[in-house]
Amino acid sequence: MGVLKLICGDITRQEVDAIVNAANESLAGGGGVDGAIHRAGGPQIMAECDRIRAEHGGCATGSAVVTGAGRLKAQAVIHTVGPRWRGGGAGERELLESCYRSCLAIARERAFATVAFPSISTGVYGYPVEDAARVAITALLEGLDVEPQAFDELRMVLFSSDDLEVYRRVYLTLIG
Repeated sequence: MGVLKLICGDITRQEVDAIVNAANESLAGGGGVDGAIHRAGGPQIMAECDRIRAEHGGCATGSAVVTGAGRLKAQAVIHTVGPRWRGGGAGERELLESCYRSCLAIARERAFATVAFPSISTGVYGYPVEDAARVAITALLEGLDVEPQAFDELRMVLFSSDDLEVYRRVYLTLIG
């Protein structure tokens, strides 16, 4: 049965089967997690994103696509597009849930037993960290419950110790 781990660190340095990227709809690279993954992984990731964009027009909010990982210590990068925070009444929660579920579905299909996730949408997209933590942890725990043999480890990799503390507090509340 898989476990959920919460850690503070650099997602680009995780030795896992797949790393999740908080991408934009055009898959054109950007700042934050997206920029860090593209810089660390090298041009192969962008070349594959270019191919996906040419064939499918990008990636819709709430969905996910997969590419190779280039120079990263992972087999693949799962790119997902989180919602921009618009106050909470524009379907943001459902779209964020869909990001995590879409990533888990790809991971199951590809038999990725270890997956590292960032805190999707909490950077420039402005999603409140505590609300995002509740969505993320709930979705990942449900993913572990639905198919307990599918994953060895799901890992939330938080960029700051402040975010890690929020995620830990939410986790303890949810499992309480």
